Parts: sequence; structure tokens; C-alpha cells
Amino acid sequence: MPDVYHEGERAVQARAGVLDQAEFSSAAIHARIPDVARDFLAGQVMLVLGAADRDGRPWASLLTGAPGFLRAQGDSALSVDALPVPGDPLHAELAGAAEPFPVGMVAVDFAGRRRMRMNGRATAAGLGVRVRLDQVYANCPKYIQKREPRWTGTVPAAPLRTEGLRDGQAALVTLADTFFVATADREGNADASHRGGNPGFVEVLSPTRLRWPDYVGNSMFGTLGNLEVNPAAGLLFPDWETGDTLQLTGTARVDWDARRAAAVPGAQRLVEFTVDEVVQLRGSSPLRWSAPVRSRFNPPTVHSERVG
Repeated sequence: MPDVYHEGERAVQARAGVLDQAEFSSAAIHARIPDVARDFLAGQVMLVLGAADRDGRPWASLLTGAPGFLRAQGDSALSVDALPVPGDPLHAELAGAAEPFPVGMVAVDFAGRRRMRMNGRATAAGLGVRVRLDQVYANCPKYIQKREPRWTGTVPAAPLRTEGLRDGQAALVTLADTFFVATADREGNADASHRGGNPGFVEVLSPTRLRWPDYVGNSMFGTLGNLEVNPAAGLLFPDWETGDTLQLTGTARVDWDARRAAAVPGAQRLVEFTVDEVVQLRGSSPLRWSAPVRSRFNPPTVHSERVG
């Protein structure tokens, strides 16, 4: 049976000393859509999709729709009846995808603290895409903040593009309790993942440098394994109250220094991100969300201690 992990994932698993745990977790990775995943996807209202633009830069984009906009097609394909809004870095790539290209996706049910990750090849299909799936698997509920969605009218504004974070953008990052990461392996196979913590868990070191802790997870190391062989990465920070989104593309590296990690509660290691470009889209999502009930698994941060 072929290994479900690539060389980068195996290297990080070995360095972290969790090869046995990773082997156990691999049983959750499917090439076909389980019935429980089919039902889960049919009830979702948002999807985060990671892919590369025409210049090869990764981005993570937000797609939304009424329940049913995600539909399993047979046991190995997913129909997504939505595209990123115009102005999103991946809008044109997905709308014009005549040939299959790699995408990674994560669907999160914030109200139920459940999430499903999927990787595959996307082609344009009407006003959305059809994805032939390579991998489907659930992740644990750790670090998911509970939120309830509601729909509202919205008119997306033209994108604001900068080479670094402005003050308001930096504040959104600093106060974030959730963000998403898009990465790819050496061959360009894409992945999208969720990261959560208390506000302040993402540090803004400068307008072009971020840092966040890597907490205990499922030992698969899909994101860090990709960074081991390909440092390109894209980040997505949703503004849950306004429907704005903040997208960053750049490069990331894992800091394995145990002393620096020990200074951050809950950190097993740290990830540093260098910003190449920022895209802010105001009103890009029609969803607004309730105040969060934060995960009991979130380690404390300086900010959460101040406000708690």
C-alpha cells in the first residue's frame, strides 16, 4: 500500500518523535468520501480553499453558500457551487480552470466544532468548481472556537493590495482566534488547514513578519510537512463581525528551537511567516458570526490573560 505521507511529512514526524502516532492517524485518511463526510459537507455554509495563483503563489480563499452548496458527486468528487468573490486572488484561477489543478480545502462547522479536510484536483463547473478528490479526512475539534452564523446582504468592495500589514490589518491579526493556512508539497499538491487559539496567539513582529505557535495536534503534520519541502504559504484571516477577509501570501519556516518554544504556552515549536503581499477584501462574505465560545484546549496568551 502506498504511503499516505510524503517525504516532508515523514521528516517532520520523525523530528517530532511521533512516527507511531502518525501511523495511527493515517487510518483516518480516505481516498473516497465516507457517508459521514457526505452528510457533514451537505450542511456547511463556508469552505476555505487553498491553491496557487498563475505566478505560483499560494493563497487561502473563503467560499460561502447555503447548505447544499457542497455536494458529494459519487464517492470521489465534490461539487462546490461557489467561487471566491471577484478581486480575490484565486477568483480568476478557479473560474477559468479548464484543466485540473491542485486545491486543498477545509470545511469547518464552528457551531459543532467539527472540520473536514480534502485535497484534490479542481476544474471549473458552471458558477463553481468540481473537485476530483485524492484525500478526505476529519480533524479533531481542538482549538475550534464555537460560533453561530447568520446571513446578511453584502457588496464586496474593490481589493486593497499592499506589501505589508497596515495598522488596522495588524490589529485584526493580533486579535484573531482563528486563521487558515494554504501550503503545497514539492510537486504542488495543495492543502488547506485551520489554526485556532486565544487572541494574541498570532504575533505581529513587523508589518511583514508574523509568528505563531504550533500546538499539539494529530501528528500528521500536513502543513509543517509541506513547509519542510516548500516554504511558500498563504494565510486567511476572516473578520467574523464585518465579513471582511485578509489574505496574505509569502513564505514560512518552522523554528525548532526548544527554548524559544518553551517561552510560549502550549507551543511545541514556532512558525515564522514573511509577508510578500496582502489583499484585504471588505464585505467579501455574507456571513456574520456570533461572539465566540473559545475552545477549552486553547493555551493562554498574554492578550487572553489581560482580558480574561
